[in-house]
Amino acid sequence: MAEAHATIEPPRRLLMGPGPSPVEPRVYDAMTKPVVGHLDPFFFQVMEEVRAGLAYVFGTKNEFNLAISGTGSAGMETAVSNFVEPGMKFAIFANGYFCDRQTEMGKRQGATVVRLEKPWGETFCAEEVREFIRREKPHVVAYVQAETSTGAFQEGKAICEAAHEAGAMVIADCVTSLGAMPVEVDATGIDIAYSCSQKGLSAPPGLAPITVGPRAMEYLRSRKAPNRSWYLDLALLAEYYGNSHRYHHTAPITMFYALREALAIVKEEGLENRFARHRRNHLALVAGLEAMGMRMHVAEEHRLWSLNTPRLPDGIIDTKVRKRMLDEDGIEILGGFGPLAGKILRIGLMGAGSTQENVLTVLGALEKALRTDGYTPPA
Repeated sequence: MAEAHATIEPPRRLLMGPGPSPVEPRVYDAMTKPVVGHLDPFFFQVMEEVRAGLAYVFGTKNEFNLAISGTGSAGMETAVSNFVEPGMKFAIFANGYFCDRQTEMGKRQGATVVRLEKPWGETFCAEEVREFIRREKPHVVAYVQAETSTGAFQEGKAICEAAHEAGAMVIADCVTSLGAMPVEVDATGIDIAYSCSQKGLSAPPGLAPITVGPRAMEYLRSRKAPNRSWYLDLALLAEYYGNSHRYHHTAPITMFYALREALAIVKEEGLENRFARHRRNHLALVAGLEAMGMRMHVAEEHRLWSLNTPRLPDGIIDTKVRKRMLDEDGIEILGGFGPLAGKILRIGLMGAGSTQENVLTVLGALEKALRTDGYTPPA
């Protein structure tokens, strides 16, 4: 007789870290719907709704919008592998962990990588941007708009203007900004942008939205050497998701249901209302953290609304605080890594998780954990 196994029962967590974020109930419900085949007309109808929703949230009129079957790092590798070729000069604005990941991917494509370095958490001004690009004359430029390792937002307009003057394309990492802050692909001048499904969009991890502008599409069509990655080759994916529907891979159908529903929720709320909600709750959380005597790592004008990075008080060990909050309150926040290991906390307020109630809940649990570890807040 076969052994019976109990139904899986994950613990209930309030996800207040850098992602994944809490999933909208409607998104969970969408994932229970019947699976159809990956070549079924209904699936391609869902995909078209996803593409329209992505255009809205990316802030673009680009015709080429789709979701890569993979997480945010698959979106990054799609962008790099399709537009960075061997021998190209690839310029990167390096001020956090995910810039380093862009660097590694560029090297693996055989590019000559040049970097403008800043300490983690700082951003680049327009003058620095222009001088670097004019000096290096790269073929492709990459930057991280929303750096998940630091909580910093990098303005991109000066980067795009300088890159286009030099004849270069621009790749932007919008993983922690899409659906929570204005990405504004067209207004900024971004050629290729990618993100993920599990942060500002409040769907589970598993898909990587990407948008490709006209200049980049023109390059892609004229590219002579095939992409070294078969799975992430946009030319092949365009045939699958485009009119011909030529089989490429088995798409994760339920994840597309989830993303379709998440994007519908964004449209119903309206981007301006959604951005205002994220900014309002970010400011409330920062006010509470500062009232407890904690300093923010990133300068005020460059902070993400979706990810907050307070510096730890002296003598406080982040792993103990985070473990206590998880064990006693079921709240997940994360700490820093790399040069910020043991120095900051990373507290997410994104998508469905960005609420007034969650701000008060996380502040209360954090204060309790800090007091238990011997820190007395001034207020």
